[in-house]
Amino acid sequence: MGRVFIAVMVGGLALTLEGNAQSGRTPAASMLPPSTLTADSATIPPAPNGKSTIFGGEIQDLDPVRDQLTFKVYGERPMKILFDERTEIYRDGAKVHLRDLHPEEHASVQTTLDGTKLFAVSIHMLSHSQEGEYEGRVFRFDPGTGELTVASGDSRDTIKLFVPKDTAFARKGENAFSSQGAGPSDLVAGSLIAVQFRAGRNGDAVATHVEILAVPGSSFVFSGNLSSLDLHAGVLILVDPRDNRSYQVSFSPQSLPASHSIHLEQSVRVVADYDGTHYVAKEITLN
Repeated sequence: MGRVFIAVMVGGLALTLEGNAQSGRTPAASMLPPSTLTADSATIPPAPNGKSTIFGGEIQDLDPVRDQLTFKVYGERPMKILFDERTEIYRDGAKVHLRDLHPEEHASVQTTLDGTKLFAVSIHMLSHSQEGEYEGRVFRFDPGTGELTVASGDSRDTIKLFVPKDTAFARKGENAFSSQGAGPSDLVAGSLIAVQFRAGRNGDAVATHVEILAVPGSSFVFSGNLSSLDLHAGVLILVDPRDNRSYQVSFSPQSLPASHSIHLEQSVRVVADYDGTHYVAKEITLN
């Protein structure tokens, strides 16, 4: 069986985000005239090669003129992601043409930085797969039956798994959090998890390994450079070089430095609590 790897960024968490590579933008292949496709294909620049971030959610809109799509991650604001003929498109693990990309598709998007914008390296349009990896927010867990329901990019789109007693657990993240023991008790509503699973005898998904990324009420200290800052919405994204991950954090004006001199690319330290939906800043200081 071909493995389909699925990952979702929720609550401001993404797997990795790194790289300052810049590349030229070219129109999507479906928009180029045939002569251009045949004559100039060899001159198409390579895709940005920084470390990638995987987001999961729903494609809400496609703009083939600007070569960008609008992507909605559950619990977060829609984001703009660039794409072109270098973007690899898959459905259920099989490669398809760029023209098969449609809005209202549930998908995972592997991105990297193209200058200061997100570029889609690959887009996996998903159906229910009974083997692979999944990252999301715990919706419900029944310790008696071992049934786990995880919400993906859309609160109405969930996956159900069976968690047997021999499933391996571990906490992942900064030392203060990852050094603590992990187990089924961490599977409370709102917890962020990454789960590996296989197909069971009855075709159901059976968890083999569960990584706990955050539990409601846990505190985190992030340190890194600001890659996005929206003072009006009270949302920032920073890249922590210690784990090469990006974190989206909500904040109030009271948590900002007194000088309010915060700006993009600045190095900051953020003390935040995870409330089951978002990381919420308690303190922001300039490094």
